[in-house]
Amino acid sequence: MSGAIVIGSERSEAGLPAAMEILARGGSALDAVEAGLRRCEDNLDDHYVGTGGLPNAQGVVELDASLMIGSSRAFGAVGAVKGFPNPISIARAVLERLPQHSLLVGPGAELFAEENGFERAELLTEESRKLFLAALQPSDESVEGERTAAQAGDELYRKTALDLVNRLAPHDGPWGTINILALDSSGELVVGVSTSGYPWKYPGRVGDSALPGAGNYADVRYGGAACTGRGELSMRALGARGIVADLARGLDPSEACLAMLADAATLPDEYRAELRCLALTPDGRHGAAAGQTGSVYVVMTESSTEPEFHPRSML
Repeated sequence: MSGAIVIGSERSEAGLPAAMEILARGGSALDAVEAGLRRCEDNLDDHYVGTGGLPNAQGVVELDASLMIGSSRAFGAVGAVKGFPNPISIARAVLERLPQHSLLVGPGAELFAEENGFERAELLTEESRKLFLAALQPSDESVEGERTAAQAGDELYRKTALDLVNRLAPHDGPWGTINILALDSSGELVVGVSTSGYPWKYPGRVGDSALPGAGNYADVRYGGAACTGRGELSMRALGARGIVADLARGLDPSEACLAMLADAATLPDEYRAELRCLALTPDGRHGAAAGQTGSVYVVMTESSTEPEFHPRSML
């Protein structure tokens, strides 16, 4: 087996040094993934995870996160959590303290968090609130007919909101769910995922990040994988599980990631947006794939002095 290694999706560089610090001193992959993702969740410049995440259609930040352990395939996750800044740690608590379950959502997940001593916090920052409000401004398209404000207000709001759902695209630059995968010195492999989900999503929407086999999968015999982007496609394709199945068949990590994206691309989807993925094997090989040029993923080994950026294979 190779030495300890941690890889992540775009923007995971905010957390990978903390993860590698744990791995380099012989710590566990589980501790490393949690620590790395907590750093990402606490990064106020990132509007797709944790505090400062972009809100749902009602202006409320809802968070999803999950962890999977490769040796046992034990899984813990939370979905649609409000008011708790580090869902990855709540997901770990589900995994370790509530073994009769794997996934808690909404008020139940929040009750569990309270019972286990997690502190509430305001997740909607001033910057993310401004981004949310700016996106809700009426479009430049004219409204048919002349109406008084009293007659047209509600109708225009509903039309604008519907237009947003149909046309909304992420802002320029890296965006989306954050994945971190770690292999420790004992050979354990852990995959973690954290996200605030699609901005302006329907309240209660839970994506692939909280679902084993879709956004996250780990089997220490073959490898681990995680996805980011259009979660509904990953759910329909069982994206992460498919990648690990292809690793088991002998494909290398990049080939397995490309095969999953090719399969997902065959699915009809009028809301299609990009789907990305990455994978790590028990012997330390890694790879990733995307549908946009310039896409990267991040790697650190025990000899790394800083996060290293690697190109993703292109579909």
